Amino acid sequence: MQIGIRLHDTKPVSLEERLQIVKEQGFTCAHVALSKVIKEFPVDNGALTPGLAMYLKKLFWDKGIDLAVFGCYLNLAHPDPVQLSKIQNTYLAHIRFASILGCGVVGTETGAPNAEYKYEPACRSEEALRLFIRNLRPVVAYAQAMGVILAIEPVRNHIVYDARRAKRVLEEIASPNLQIILDPVNLLGMDNYVEQTEVVEEAIDLLGDDVVVIHMKDFIVRDASLVSVAAGTGQLNYKPVIDFIRERKPFIHCTLEDTTPENAVAARKYISNMYRNA
Repeated sequence: MQIGIRLHDTKPVSLEERLQIVKEQGFTCAHVALSKVIKEFPVDNGALTPGLAMYLKKLFWDKGIDLAVFGCYLNLAHPDPVQLSKIQNTYLAHIRFASILGCGVVGTETGAPNAEYKYEPACRSEEALRLFIRNLRPVVAYAQAMGVILAIEPVRNHIVYDARRAKRVLEEIASPNLQIILDPVNLLGMDNYVEQTEVVEEAIDLLGDDVVVIHMKDFIVRDASLVSVAAGTGQLNYKPVIDFIRERKPFIHCTLEDTTPENAVAARKYISNMYRNA
């Protein structure tokens, strides 16, 4: 596997300095959300020019860091049609930019049917799923036209909350450019974490062929809530994921989440050692 990190989880310095830190800490790829790591100049849709893409591409190339995921985590189920149009246009801008940048995937989650992008019971409705698929379809069509992979990430509190629902989205849109980011912890909640091994194994069984990136983090239970923490500091059973990587996903990008500058290297070593000793 190739282990990476979210750039916005590194020390808050310039992009160039962040990339140097990533290299020195032994990572080989990164998840990038431009607005979270660049403050010196605008990174809105109009700023995403070929020139900026080529500048960033050179920065990553010079450090030997793959740009694994270009994040665009917006709400494609927004109920306001004006806001939804703006959101879709932002996805198109990110996809166009990614085609020049040479990144692995444009990554996204799957939203909620409200303006606040928060969980409500309606997230699990058939209506919400139909809404998401309808709004996602033109974005995927554009990604396919531009030769870019768009990857959705199932999350327990979002519209696509489990592997079966994610499989439905893949089958209904039926595009080779729509694939999956697998985050085992994001499939878990207080209602199913005790069955975590079965949950993750089901996701691998249903979605495995379409998984293009894996997120690595852990979880603890605190105050009757499931809380995400750095890899190796919680209760996750990594064996199904490590076996999946070893058997079916050579050199896949695996990016750490919810690390701090102080524990990122320890989290990387934990995952590396687990893979090595599997």
